[in-house]
Formats: sequence, structure tokens, C-alpha cells
Amino acid sequence: MGFPDHIERTIEIAHPPAKVWAALTTAEGLSAWFGQHAEIDLRPGGKAWMTWDGGHTADMRVERVEEPTVFGYTWRVAGLPEDDPRRTYVEFTLEPVGDRTRLTVVESGFAQLPDEVHRAEYDDHTKGWASELGELVDHLDAAA
Repeated sequence: MGFPDHIERTIEIAHPPAKVWAALTTAEGLSAWFGQHAEIDLRPGGKAWMTWDGGHTADMRVERVEEPTVFGYTWRVAGLPEDDPRRTYVEFTLEPVGDRTRLTVVESGFAQLPDEVHRAEYDDHTKGWASELGELVDHLDAAA
């Protein structure tokens, strides 16, 4: 059976790309909307991580940095054993639209997951991106 491989969401944000870029690529920015705590070494091959209250951790590897338009990383799939090498790839693309930003996030790599993990992870991440992008907008609006 074929499974969807990627999730894609596009939103327009009422803030300039530089402000959105900082929220996506700095520890302070990520900690304000995505995880409660974050660290990031912003260079291809750099390590990054986020933690949430309750103990969930996301270990990430920075894959692509083209400031101020493209930021990408891979991260471990929560439904797989910790030593499993499979990861999904998340890429943010920022496009200026006047004084606003069109932000597209694409997470790919779900088709590589085993059947018993795919549906739960795909559904969880689909809901997660809708929620997290809303939190990003709320954070940026509150900081304005």
C-alpha cells in the first residue's frame, strides 16, 4: 500500500522575513514557540535539539541554511526505536510578500516508515504542524 510521503503547509505571516527567520533558526526563537528549550548550531551538519515540558525531546541535524530564505533539518521519528537511523526532513521556505512573509513548511520521508508506524506519525505530524504554525504566528504577533 502506498503511503503519503510528505506534509506541506503554507501560511502568510504579517511580519517581514528577517523576523520569521529569527524565530525559526535561533534557540531563543525556537524556545518561544516550538519547544520550551532549544539549542541550535546554525550551519549544515550542526546539531540542534528542543525539549518540551513532560520530557519529549527532538534531536535535529541542520541540513540546509540559505539565509534568509531556506532552513532545513532532519529529525528522528518518535515512533521508531532510538537507534533507528531513519529520519524525516523538514524544510522551511520564506518568501517576502510586501512587508509580510509567505512561509511554506514541508516535512518529507514518511514513506520509508514501516506500516505500523507510518499512519500514527503522519497523522501526528499533520496535526502538529497545524498547531505549531499557529503558535509561531501567535508568538510573532505578541512580540510585535
